[in-house]
Amino acid sequence: MLERQKFLNQLVGRILAAQNDGILRVAINGVDGSGKTRLADELTPLLRAEGVNVIRASIDGFHNPRAIRYAKGKNSAEGFYHDSFDLKVFQNLLLKPLSQDGNLHYKTTAFDHVTDSVVDMPFIIAKPPAILLVDGIFLFNEVLKEDFELKIFLDVAFEVSYARMAARDGSPANPHAAENKRYYEGQKLYLAECKPRQQADILIDYNDLETPRLI
Repeated sequence: MLERQKFLNQLVGRILAAQNDGILRVAINGVDGSGKTRLADELTPLLRAEGVNVIRASIDGFHNPRAIRYAKGKNSAEGFYHDSFDLKVFQNLLLKPLSQDGNLHYKTTAFDHVTDSVVDMPFIIAKPPAILLVDGIFLFNEVLKEDFELKIFLDVAFEVSYARMAARDGSPANPHAAENKRYYEGQKLYLAECKPRQQADILIDYNDLETPRLI
């Protein structure tokens, strides 16, 4: 645990060093099961302890309706990669309002994929300086890649990430299992097309949760 705490302190320092007078938009990206959400949730109170106003969000609050997500078929990797999220709504309700020229009126969620229904939350007014901390898959794609001032990528082998999801969700631990095909192949499309490791400002070897390593 000491090694993990040392890593978290280092990462907090890197994020604080990038802070500006406006809203610093930080993305934590990685494949499914890499540990994005847990890391973002750990960083939030640590940053707040440093006096930072943190806005916490996830791309998971901006899914497309089920009919759109599965329009190409239940097993379609293309459908998973291209149709999972409403990127324009994600930009218009969260990323653009918190950009340098934004109006600071934002929402952290727009759609509940579990109930397959729209979420009608009120706008929140951001108070700069602040840090927007967003986790999610596919964040460095062609549509969104210019929308973050700081990009963090968790580099995790598929064998490790699928083992984590198996422990969390009860899904098959083998990335090549038939039940995983849509997600495994979709993430491979993203990695090949967008090369998120190369885009990252901070690249992290996150295969061992107890001893992560800033690369």
